[in-house]
Amino acid sequence: MLKGKNAIITGARGGIGRATITCFARNGANIWACARREDLVFIKDMEKLGEKYGVEIWPLFFDVTDYSQLRRAVSQIMRQRISVDVLINVAGIIGDSTSFHMTSIDKMKKVMETNFFSATVMNQYVSHLMVKNNHGSIVNVASIAGLDGEPAQYEYVASKAALIGATRHLARELAPWQIRVNAVAPGMIETTMGGKIDKSLREHMLSKMIIKRLGTADEVANVIAFLASDLSSYMTGQVIRVDGGI
Repeated sequence: MLKGKNAIITGARGGIGRATITCFARNGANIWACARREDLVFIKDMEKLGEKYGVEIWPLFFDVTDYSQLRRAVSQIMRQRISVDVLINVAGIIGDSTSFHMTSIDKMKKVMETNFFSATVMNQYVSHLMVKNNHGSIVNVASIAGLDGEPAQYEYVASKAALIGATRHLARELAPWQIRVNAVAPGMIETTMGGKIDKSLREHMLSKMIIKRLGTADEVANVIAFLASDLSSYMTGQVIRVDGGI
């Protein structure tokens, strides 16, 4: 499905990010696997995955909220002189608060910085490269929280709603260069981040689902791969829910 394509994937160490890398490698893509913290275990993991599926996986380490680091990472990609076909913005945080009234503006800014502004800067830099090649596919990982207002707290909802609005705008702005921009909106997914959701809220969300279970990171990754591939060539500006039927 992705044979011969070259993809940048942020949040590579997390549940959805790691699952997306595996899915892309299995489907023939070469990958820049972007993670914040460098360590040998991650590098070896990427090497094994690349060998298993016969693709190239290049680990890149930078903090997505440090724009000088981000810029250097994109420059490193440019120096390889390999076309960038796909960008997947997975990196995100959920924050550690539950009450709007008790959350400081600094904590809110941190969530917005990671979930929205870092993806915005990444989209700016990488879409520049795609414009030169007159093609590309960008997938932003949003959340049903950005559509429904739940689950999660105020700043997380706001950051994902902003990302969804940006996705729809960018789809129009980048269309003349054959660059498609879509988003995936996961629901309750079995990941470390998903585990931070309050138990009562989790039970409330489960009661609303048609499929009475949490989703898996692999199930989200499969939809991301579809949107990144030419199988979705007539889709742009879309937000696809992966939520068990809420």
